[in-house]
Amino acid sequence: MMLTAQSRSTALSSEIQHVLKVRAPEIITGGRRKLMSKRSTSQVKAVIQSGNNKKTTNLVEKLVSSGKSGNLDVRAVITLRKKMKEKITDKIEDQWESFMNGIGRGILIQLISEDIDPVTKSGKIAESYVRGWLSKPSDHPYIVEYAANFRVPRDFGRPGAIIITNFLDKEIHLVQIVVHNFNEGPIFFSANTWIHSRKDNPESRIIFQNQAYLPSETPPGIKDLRREDLLIIRGTGKGERKLHERIYDYDVYNDLGNPDKSEDLARPLIGGKERPYPRRCRTGRSPTKTDPLAESRIEKPHPVYVPRDETFEEIKQNTFSAGRLKALLHNLVPLIAATLSSSDIPFTNFSDIDKLYNDGFELNDDEHSQKNKFLSDTLDKVFSVSKRLLKYEIPAIIKRDRFAWLRDNEFARQALAGVNPVNIELLREFPIVSKLDPAVYGPPDSAITRDLIEQELNGLTVEEAIEDKRLFILDYHDMLLPFIGKMNNLPGRKAYASRTLLFHTSRGVLKPIIVELSLPPTPSSPRNKRIFTHGHDSTSHWIWNLAKAHVCSNDAGIHQLVNHWLRTHACMEPYIIATHRHLSSMHPIYKLLHPHMRYTLEINALARQSLINGGGVIEACFSPGRYSMEISSAAYKSMWRFDMEALPSDLIRRGMAVEDPSMPLGVKLVIEDYPYAADGLLIWSAIKEYVESYVEHYYSEPNSVTSDVELQGWWNEIKSKGHPDKKDEPWWPKLVTKEDLSGILTIMIWIASGQHAAINFGQYPFGGYVPNRPTLMRKLIPREDDPSYENFILHPEFTFLASLPTQLQATKVMAVQDTLSTHSADEEYLHQVHELQRFSVNDHEVLRISERFCAKLEEVEHTINQRNKDNRLKNRSGAGIPPYELLLPTSGPGVTCRGIPNSISI
Repeated sequence: MMLTAQSRSTALSSEIQHVLKVRAPEIITGGRRKLMSKRSTSQVKAVIQSGNNKKTTNLVEKLVSSGKSGNLDVRAVITLRKKMKEKITDKIEDQWESFMNGIGRGILIQLISEDIDPVTKSGKIAESYVRGWLSKPSDHPYIVEYAANFRVPRDFGRPGAIIITNFLDKEIHLVQIVVHNFNEGPIFFSANTWIHSRKDNPESRIIFQNQAYLPSETPPGIKDLRREDLLIIRGTGKGERKLHERIYDYDVYNDLGNPDKSEDLARPLIGGKERPYPRRCRTGRSPTKTDPLAESRIEKPHPVYVPRDETFEEIKQNTFSAGRLKALLHNLVPLIAATLSSSDIPFTNFSDIDKLYNDGFELNDDEHSQKNKFLSDTLDKVFSVSKRLLKYEIPAIIKRDRFAWLRDNEFARQALAGVNPVNIELLREFPIVSKLDPAVYGPPDSAITRDLIEQELNGLTVEEAIEDKRLFILDYHDMLLPFIGKMNNLPGRKAYASRTLLFHTSRGVLKPIIVELSLPPTPSSPRNKRIFTHGHDSTSHWIWNLAKAHVCSNDAGIHQLVNHWLRTHACMEPYIIATHRHLSSMHPIYKLLHPHMRYTLEINALARQSLINGGGVIEACFSPGRYSMEISSAAYKSMWRFDMEALPSDLIRRGMAVEDPSMPLGVKLVIEDYPYAADGLLIWSAIKEYVESYVEHYYSEPNSVTSDVELQGWWNEIKSKGHPDKKDEPWWPKLVTKEDLSGILTIMIWIASGQHAAINFGQYPFGGYVPNRPTLMRKLIPREDDPSYENFILHPEFTFLASLPTQLQATKVMAVQDTLSTHSADEEYLHQVHELQRFSVNDHEVLRISERFCAKLEEVEHTINQRNKDNRLKNRSGAGIPPYELLLPTSGPGVTCRGIPNSISI
């Protein structure tokens, strides 16, 4: 039967109402927001109400046809992670979360197609709430799964992004979303991110699928989302950051002091023309009342802001907290002694030090009853657990040979295979001359003379030894002398600026031959320098050991403030900030760098709060004291260059390697038995090969590097905002070719992984025994005309120990070094890159590249193990010598003195 025009109109109207109610929001969509989806429905209504029957008929037929031709029933599985340790309130919140999701009012999921909707000119959208009365338990006790069901038209296209709106009252940790029933098979959206509650921020979160796209290749339906997500991450540069936010921005180090608390805790701003420095992550706190240029501090236990996903996960937090508890317990006995006696106490004999490892400390009831109110709660907690909690593990350096630290060859060996193997240099010129202003710092020539050197060279002249590349130097003179006068005015600090000359013998062993210790010039002593050599009588032997201890103190300070903090932690921070601000999470370079950025901003924030701050552990326990960060800034100004952070370039700069095209990396070591360099070059080579293959995969087309707008913005911002005090230096690499890009990325990944591992995880194994590596010295070396000289002659051991850190200072440092040397149970190591890439990149070629990298690292580990068994390599094998394992890629948890994490995570 033929329908009349009116009946046809009525039928159409009925069908229209059905489609508008059920199907239109799914078929003709309005882009990203629910509001825009409603606007598209309104557009359909407007077409109908316009009276244009032809247009109305076409539109309705399109909708009806789509509905009748079949739809896809799509299911999204949402994986969330719960807390490991839940309080009662957490459990109640979990039940509420389950209820809200059950009634479909907890989490809104919107699928965004890679295809453009022709009406809205943006990605097609389908939405659904997570539903289900109870979450589905998984095999993992802390993982739960929910589901969201969608009905989408068959021409919806492939989902390229998901928008999540969290209507719950608390944030959730989203592990991943897997979308099923599309023709391509399951589509993965790896997240591992915190999703804030809408009550904290009405903005929804964008999660992109596990597919890497260069900016120019971004599917049209998600191009706008890519730009919008980056804009959100950058923020406005204004206001105080809140803990739930994920805003990445830059600031100077203006939060280290606390002038409102005490004038003694005021510290100068670090970063700027006067004191240049890399930038940190901006927190935006209000200025102090005392100094408008200083940012107010947040003290422990309150957290310092870092973007939400940069914070420690729970396993890591528990490991770090356990370390902090250990630090408290280890410091407890000296703290009690200091509190009750109003003075700190030195070690009086070596047995005092041995007790830290053998017996620990035990407080008896009398001591317990004498505790003051300030310590009452802490002691109660300790004694409720055990009386023997204050015991340290025996450090590796004395575990095999308790007297190794005394020997000259061990002192020299640690310059090549210790925790700070990056300061030794080849001596290339003689005489040794300072670059400091002679009008201020006295005559520039060193007091180390030709005659003194040649007495130790077994018949060689200085010129012959230099030509044969057998003289080396540890030179801290110019870096420290400008600060020595101020440092020595601090209570309990006495330091020199040191130079140490070492000779590489014909037997292939390095030995120290001369130590020069300098003080600032005075009117009566314009050349205020002292020379020490290893003697052959008891007096000169003890004096020589005191001189070496002063060198170790210099070395410990420069290691911590320059090589460890500045060159790895602080310099990596702006690379991470720029990566988030300019490279979309879809960008292949973001995906490459992402494993190497984990936890770094959090550990740096904790360092600003407790370690490098005014009155923090570094100032309290290292020679530079309150001038620590000023020394770090001076080193950045005088010697830091991005291009020289490449391992081969650094070795050549220090004269420890020479260019040799016949060698695999174009360099040949001057000392073959240089464990840090030999093993480091293996790791460097593996990273370089991996990065080059990865970059070639994505940037094979001509001009693809220069045309990548995100990449160019990233590199420009690293220089202009991350390192603005050096932005105009000519040595910054260009970013024009894929070779340029590979070189830049290799440096960054090396710094975050191998370089940091080599100078971090040996801190307790080498520094845990105070005489081996004192972090400060409290007395100058006695002269014969000093009143203290007679006491030195009578009690040389006491004089030596009294010059070292006090028991309180030593145990503080040991506790911190123990924590910093500890791998957490959730550590992600360099050899696990393949597994991490599987979850973030849907590209078989990238997975093959990652597999080859991991296989290469297995070869490296085998090679290092074989080297450690080679008795010809005296710096890594022999009686009492611990093997050099700091650059072995793998490790278990704990203090292992081995293992290369992907990132600076501690």
